[in-house]
Amino acid sequence: MYENRSVIYFQLAWRNIWRNPRRTIVIMLAVIIGVWSMVFLGALMRGLEVGMIKNGIATLTGNIQIHHQEYRNDPVIDHSITDTREVKAALKQTLPPGARWSFRVRVSAIASNARHSSRVTLVGIDPKHEAAVSFIGQAVTRGRYLGPRDTYGIVVGQALVDMFDTKIGHKLVLMSQASDGEIASKAFRIIGVFRAEMLATEKQFAFVTLPVAQHMLKLNEGISEISIALSNDQDTKRLATALKAKLPSDTYDIDPWWDLLPILNAYLELSDGFVFIWYVVVFISMGFGIINTMLMAVFERIREFGLFKAMGMKPGWIIREVLLESFLLLVIGMVFGNISGLITVLAFSTNGIDLSALAAGAEFAGISRMLYPVIYGMDIAIANLVVLVLGILVSLYPAARAARFTPVEALAHT
Repeated sequence: MYENRSVIYFQLAWRNIWRNPRRTIVIMLAVIIGVWSMVFLGALMRGLEVGMIKNGIATLTGNIQIHHQEYRNDPVIDHSITDTREVKAALKQTLPPGARWSFRVRVSAIASNARHSSRVTLVGIDPKHEAAVSFIGQAVTRGRYLGPRDTYGIVVGQALVDMFDTKIGHKLVLMSQASDGEIASKAFRIIGVFRAEMLATEKQFAFVTLPVAQHMLKLNEGISEISIALSNDQDTKRLATALKAKLPSDTYDIDPWWDLLPILNAYLELSDGFVFIWYVVVFISMGFGIINTMLMAVFERIREFGLFKAMGMKPGWIIREVLLESFLLLVIGMVFGNISGLITVLAFSTNGIDLSALAAGAEFAGISRMLYPVIYGMDIAIANLVVLVLGILVSLYPAARAARFTPVEALAHT
């Protein structure tokens, strides 16, 4: 008996929503567009997050960094790690297979040629190990990457080359403060030019080999930092904690990437709230259409509801009938909205969205020039849940109005 009643409810609801096909299609379009925008724009925001994290980690940050205890507060050459044996032992004991690390010297410097000068960050690297940790190993587009015997070779960014009006084979002089407090300078020859996701990266970094930087700055075997790249970012917190337990806190500072990139971390903490606020804003716009459409349908059927009441139908049954109609409208709209959103995301996921026209503003926020949408299953589930639950809630008002009509009111209605 209960199953027969449910079938009857469903049949009545299905027939009622198609009494006025034009109105039904309009409200379905509103739901489809709403769900599509939630899915697609949510994927864009997640794509921004993934791109920002990827760029932040690849641009010399890594998943974890180790410094001298005072280096982050005052990144000068005096706060270098002078003995790396203790750190090497801790890395070998703690890090899992597949983890990579690289030692670096990183100091502020002045780069100049005959016509131009600019502040840069001089980075001394081990070419082989650095290629497995950061972007630079795959970023050289002209010339060649550094080799272990490049005593005078330097790799710089395309933006710096353009700014200095120079090219491969030309000289570039770098000056910085050495460990003895004197100004150290050395002439290099450009052997490679790299491209990066952000122009700021191309202007900022100049790469030489680690022994050359150590010799120039009179560091002996000293380094500025150790950058660690992990295969799985989910292990970052656990391994950072393990390294802190291995190394004395009064000598070393061990930081995961979210502590090294505080602006990015703040954005990530707020992004979930932004996504949910967007869902609510879209639904509010869509909710007015749902209420308006359902009220129109209810007032067109006053005589029908009055007849049902006269035949003994309880108000709760009428409310259930109207809510079922809303449910069918929402579910159909959600299905097509999700399909449209997924198709749109797939269409942009291969080639991405070019943000070069907004490069200056995008780079300020740490966003790369190409945006690739990323779908999170939880985002889709929340978007659909918001539409379904709130859609049913806003339909309660038209349903309650339908249940309040009396047979006398229905007969008097023309």
